[in-house]
Amino acid sequence: MSKGHGAFVWYELMTTDTKAAAAFYDDVVGWTSVDSGMPGANYTLFKAGDARIAGLMTMPENALKMDVPPAWLGYVGVDDVDAAAKKLAELGGTVHREPEDIPGIGRFAIVTDPHGAVFALFKGTPDGEMPEISQMADGNVGWHELMAGDLDTDLAFYQKMFGWAKDQTIPMGEMGDYQLFAHDGAQIGGMMTKPAEMPAPPYWGFYFNVPALDASIERSNARGGKVVNGPMEVPGGAWVVNCVDPQGAYFNLVSMKR
Repeated sequence: MSKGHGAFVWYELMTTDTKAAAAFYDDVVGWTSVDSGMPGANYTLFKAGDARIAGLMTMPENALKMDVPPAWLGYVGVDDVDAAAKKLAELGGTVHREPEDIPGIGRFAIVTDPHGAVFALFKGTPDGEMPEISQMADGNVGWHELMAGDLDTDLAFYQKMFGWAKDQTIPMGEMGDYQLFAHDGAQIGGMMTKPAEMPAPPYWGFYFNVPALDASIERSNARGGKVVNGPMEVPGGAWVVNCVDPQGAYFNLVSMKR
């Protein structure tokens, strides 16, 4: 996966019970959770083999006070966090946490798109390079999905922000179009206008690759996860399922076989 400007480079779960979440995702996705070893930080890493895929941390107090539910957050790599945050605001997005440094790791900002979907901007330190792993490798994030406030305006926003290319459009009948998008010539995700009956605000969802879907669903159910939609076959022959983990964070699984 290319780690240049506009690529998703990191994923982070903020939750209310990190120990339970680590055990859950290790079992369901097949990750290995390890302490990050960062001084003064209670931060867990999820690894697929030698590759670090995602992080896990306790929800900050201010988020708990605001009743923010546990959730996955995606970090998009940029050439310059400060310049990207300024551009995002000019394009109608909102900067919720101004750019700041994580010593020895990089610089980041927490932002939302014009309709309120949360993500982060990130620029790593030069020595922070991670082992490359194929987008479709087990344990990696194989797909990124935006349930958008409005497909047309949000697609234009992300195209201007990150240079994403409009790819194949899949008509979904009354639900409108599902728009695939590409980065550096590779399809990395899709977006559609969020159905009105979905209670959540617009959001980014992430699909974790697993070897076999049904076995992962069984492990999720056994540990208190819930299937909210699926399993279903999607164009290209993959199978997907949308779930909620025991702490209430929304996640998805994808596999080429049931």
